[in-house]
Amino acid sequence: MLLTITTTAAPATDLGFVLHKNPANVRSVNLAFGTAHVFYPEATEDRCTAALLLRIDPVGLVRKGRRRGAFALADHVNDRPYVASSFMTVAIAKVFGTALAGRPDTSRPELAQRAMPILARLPVAPCRGGEDLVRRLFEPLGYRVGATPITLDERFPAWGDSRYLDLRIEATVPVRDVLRHLYVLLPVMDDDKHYWVERGEIEKLLSRGEDWLGAHPERDLITRRYLRHRAPLTREALARLLEEDQGDPDADAAESDAAEDALEERVSLADQRAGAVTAALLSAGATSVVDIGCGDGKLLRALLKDGTFERIAGVDVSMGALGTASRRLHIDTMTPRQRERITLFQSALTYRDRRLQGYDAAVLMEVVEHVDADRLDALEAAIFGAAHPGTVIVTTPNVEYNVRFSSLPDGSLRHRDHRFEWSRDAFAAWAGGVADRHGYAVRFLPVGPDDAEVGPPTQMAVFSA
Repeated sequence: MLLTITTTAAPATDLGFVLHKNPANVRSVNLAFGTAHVFYPEATEDRCTAALLLRIDPVGLVRKGRRRGAFALADHVNDRPYVASSFMTVAIAKVFGTALAGRPDTSRPELAQRAMPILARLPVAPCRGGEDLVRRLFEPLGYRVGATPITLDERFPAWGDSRYLDLRIEATVPVRDVLRHLYVLLPVMDDDKHYWVERGEIEKLLSRGEDWLGAHPERDLITRRYLRHRAPLTREALARLLEEDQGDPDADAAESDAAEDALEERVSLADQRAGAVTAALLSAGATSVVDIGCGDGKLLRALLKDGTFERIAGVDVSMGALGTASRRLHIDTMTPRQRERITLFQSALTYRDRRLQGYDAAVLMEVVEHVDADRLDALEAAIFGAAHPGTVIVTTPNVEYNVRFSSLPDGSLRHRDHRFEWSRDAFAAWAGGVADRHGYAVRFLPVGPDDAEVGPPTQMAVFSA
């Protein structure tokens, strides 16, 4: 079985430093079930490919007690030597273990976290669920997916396609992320593992999925299949994922939100933002709205008060925030008619999620500044590309206005979780590029007092398809 990882980031041979494998050498590692070879079919400044070739010893597997049992010769006649399965994940952990852990090369430590254009290819990948499942697994993580079904026999086209795919995934991400995603998702696609699954597998799953699995739309399916449908382990893993999401970070975020609200209280920005967004939604004629990154539900409260909005969804990566929103909106005591209007669910704005589709409008109110700059492309692809509502409204702080907050130290941002705060020109450049790439027109509106010198405290972009 074969896995290739290709980059065109200049100089492309930096891939060798990231994987801790010299492109000039061939590395072979003996495993319990065969041999793994790492080599580089191409290694130039413009393009570099690392190949992991895994040679399975099927006779050795039988001698070691691997029993498939489907039919009399199943142990000797099967697909395991030829397809990307849990054997490949073990090889990834053994051969690329340092890169999988994200540990840097001491001579080039900056490369471990560097996002690079990556194309990973598995010529034969088994998938119970076909191309549709592959897309549901990888597209929410920001990948462009190419999945070509492999026919059972070219001489007999009437037999149709097999359950195997020629799989290609592309994204600009750290190599570590690609390895972690493959490590978890290959056995999920195959819906099988070659070894007994016990509680230790929960730790592997949570370790490899710590920064993405909790908010993945297919979290439950991934967890269930990765743990080979062992219900007690699946329940424990899902419970731990939810506990981690509801831990101290929510308390820290609430404290930071309170500090930001206090800072902006002088100009009543929280109410003005919700009012400005509501007015823009009404102007656009929207009757169904998804509030992405809804937090504790400030905007949701305003939308529920207006009967124009017939269908409202609040989405957040934090289960703790969704719980707070539910309590503040008094969802448990709503009338049945009101309850039918609103839905709360967990997701992340950097993942493509089909549940975000079908709304007239999407709102990201004071959200984008909490996203790492290198994940903005994933946000763009998920919201403006995959979901593509008719209207998208984005509000974000105007960093130029910060000088008007006397209690804010020079050079500080308004919230300690902000990754950045844009000037008016920077926001216009980002929004204009997004609009051009996804077929929107965009206009800009001020929120709060529009200072003649530094502009408004909050800037708002309204995208119209």
